[in-house]
Amino acid sequence: MSQSLTDLLAILDLQRTGENSFRGTSAFAIRNRVFGGQIVSQALVAAARTVEGAAPHSLHGYFLVAGDPSTPIDYQVERLRDGRSFATRRCVAMQHGQEIFTLTCSFHAPEPGLDHAIEMPEVPDPESLMSADRIALASSHMVPAALRRYFEQEQAIEVRPVDLGRYFPRSERQPLPTTQNIWMRANGALPDDPAIHRAVVAYLSDMTLIDTILVRHQFTVFDPEVLAASLDHAVWFHRPFRADEWLLYSQVSPTAHGGRGLARGSLYSRDGQLVASVMQEGLMRLRMDKPAQ
Repeated sequence: MSQSLTDLLAILDLQRTGENSFRGTSAFAIRNRVFGGQIVSQALVAAARTVEGAAPHSLHGYFLVAGDPSTPIDYQVERLRDGRSFATRRCVAMQHGQEIFTLTCSFHAPEPGLDHAIEMPEVPDPESLMSADRIALASSHMVPAALRRYFEQEQAIEVRPVDLGRYFPRSERQPLPTTQNIWMRANGALPDDPAIHRAVVAYLSDMTLIDTILVRHQFTVFDPEVLAASLDHAVWFHRPFRADEWLLYSQVSPTAHGGRGLARGSLYSRDGQLVASVMQEGLMRLRMDKPAQ
């Protein structure tokens, strides 16, 4: 198991501070902010630890204030309902005396039912795509510096874009497709507990969605011309899965307008099962003056 994945599992193992309260720390930061996927996954863990006999099937969260990675995050869970089949929880993340994130999560006890799903798109197998270290080495003269530095670092989540060329600089800023496909998995073997796998998928579900919106216009979250942030996030869990096996994250951006953009994603297991769906709206503003490098 990679050290970065060990660190991720450590921050997902929240400290219990009361019957319905928990505390988490941060191991990763993006531009001096807590990564949104970390807050989503920690809030899910907090809510799930107050429910017995049911697993989360959907979560909806709003990012209110950027998190401070140097300060612990307190999670307070409110038990909204405990029914025979469903349970509902609200979880609020707090820092410095203010709410930074709020989550509503619904849990469902297993039961039989109808079954169908849209098919997984046909894409190359992950083994045929370049790993992060090979990307950093082979494409160092083409990949933008900030993106190259990302690929050079050890990550808790292994990422293999199907079309890395979308991120290469171009002489003319022409519209690119509004879809992208990325293989992802935890960078090491995980324990068998399904709750851990759901938490890891909640974490990785916040990765690359805003890029799906920006890359249409040949920007990425690494570009200094762009101010980008997640506004809200929703995940639906459909079928069992393992987060340490390859998952295809198939994404599309239906629209961008007025400083906001929408992205949705479908997560498929290697055998083509649709295991989770994701929606996210992001803030994206173009800076009038390009910041100094």
